[in-house]
Amino acid sequence: MTTLQKKDANQLVTYDAVIVGAGFAGLYMLNRLREAGLSTLVYEAGDGVGGVWYWNRYPGARCDSESIYYNYTFSEELYQEWTWSSRYPGQPEILQYLNFVADKFDLRRDIQFETRVVSAHYDETQTKWCIQTDDGASVWATYFISAVGCLSAANVPKLKGIESFQGEWYHTGNWPHEKVEFTGKRVGVIGTGSSGIQSIPVIAEEAAHLMVFQRTPQYSSPARNHDLDEEYVQSAKQRFQEIKQAMRESAIGFPIKRSEQSALEVTEEERQQAYESAWQKGGLIFTSTFQDLMVNGEANDTLCEFIRTKIKETVQDEKIAEMLLPSYYFATKRPVLDTHYFETFNRDNVTLVNVRKEPIIEITPKGLRTEEAEYELDILVFATGYDAMTGPLLKMDIRGKNGLSLKEKWAEGARVKTYLGITTAGFPNMFMITGPESPSVLSNMPVSIEQHVEWIADCIQYLRDHGKDCIEPKSDAEEAWSKHCWDVADSTLFTKAESWYTGANIKEKPVGFPIYLGGVGNYRQICTDIAAKGYEGFTLQGVTENGQVQSS
Repeated sequence: MTTLQKKDANQLVTYDAVIVGAGFAGLYMLNRLREAGLSTLVYEAGDGVGGVWYWNRYPGARCDSESIYYNYTFSEELYQEWTWSSRYPGQPEILQYLNFVADKFDLRRDIQFETRVVSAHYDETQTKWCIQTDDGASVWATYFISAVGCLSAANVPKLKGIESFQGEWYHTGNWPHEKVEFTGKRVGVIGTGSSGIQSIPVIAEEAAHLMVFQRTPQYSSPARNHDLDEEYVQSAKQRFQEIKQAMRESAIGFPIKRSEQSALEVTEEERQQAYESAWQKGGLIFTSTFQDLMVNGEANDTLCEFIRTKIKETVQDEKIAEMLLPSYYFATKRPVLDTHYFETFNRDNVTLVNVRKEPIIEITPKGLRTEEAEYELDILVFATGYDAMTGPLLKMDIRGKNGLSLKEKWAEGARVKTYLGITTAGFPNMFMITGPESPSVLSNMPVSIEQHVEWIADCIQYLRDHGKDCIEPKSDAEEAWSKHCWDVADSTLFTKAESWYTGANIKEKPVGFPIYLGGVGNYRQICTDIAAKGYEGFTLQGVTENGQVQSS
């Protein structure tokens, strides 16, 4: 119990702030609020820090952001002390990094591990949040802050017969801490999104036979991962301030310069050279090769055809290659990086099943049955992704003013309403770090996380400095922001595909696009300007000594 805690009349412990989640977002939020002198408690479901990197331990799990950019930048000392080993850090190293951060800033003493928040209800008479955990305990908090992330609610398909399966089954988003033994086993992987594409080549090297059950083929490009040399690392550390500023002002949180040329204004030879250069370099740089790839379908098609040609050149069996060819616009589903993914289908011990043509009917005691065959399996891996964006928040029973539940407010699924992706009307003093309608998953997450944490911490300090203890967005400001988010998204190709971005991967979840595409730097400026205008679009309240509520 920290010295700043206090008890209310009902003898419940009261904190200035309660944070849910101890990943990148929760750790930094805790550090900022503690520095500001606020009593703060973090609840974390795992028995250690790390957030998504605590749970995602599947074979081949690796970040698709380059390591020198996948860092906190709030502390130059931290940046100088930590050194990554490779271009794209693997899950164990990222988890090691987050543990290093927790140790450096002594964060664990204010984190309660192995505890899930089941409900958070706003009490208008107390002007506080009552937060209950899965052990039956409750606390009060003035500020309720979600740091649960965008991709932490694992999506296990509701397939008939799953409880009858006599083998072992796992979800990539909730992987065991001990190694899963695939040697000599018949393994089935359902799903070919990022986690599937990362894990399939690794599992194939160990399993006696691997069955890949694919619904939608993916555009994937080589990561070209490699160890970092000392000279490169030292150069990055010397350029810390330059890199930090460039990331914060950029479109997606990386200091990558996008070409100002149209893919349709250059010659075929020039276009192919640009794509080939990007392919050989590896990484998520294709959409920066030309300025119109995500707004012009004809331009995007030129890149799609380039990657489809690469797949056909790599996969030896023409029929299998044809099954692996995507048909949607590139990057309208999450772009994926791989290490020898397409080459894996040249192995004799790998079979590809198209479950769009041959739908899965049920899980059986011995394996999996489709409309055309039954496949005997010893291990089943669900690489079926997440109920993204809203799912992690809606796993908690969050209720605002007048008992309004967040689930009711967001009943339209992915067509949510927020103000800046940080707050939502009807839920005073509730903040969401990288919430729906912020740049979030279409940006370099640590950059977006830091911006939100700093904005929230500054907002709370502003309230304290001005005698206010409550902030809530106005409905008209929320409506305008949500419309702006949708208008920006609808001017691109992103809304033209079914993806987890839109919520299409979750059965019966209405489709929307809860991600802000206006650019990380532009978004930062919007948030800064709103704060500079005394938190324009918000209602701020303070309670006078005689108990009267004053609004501004």
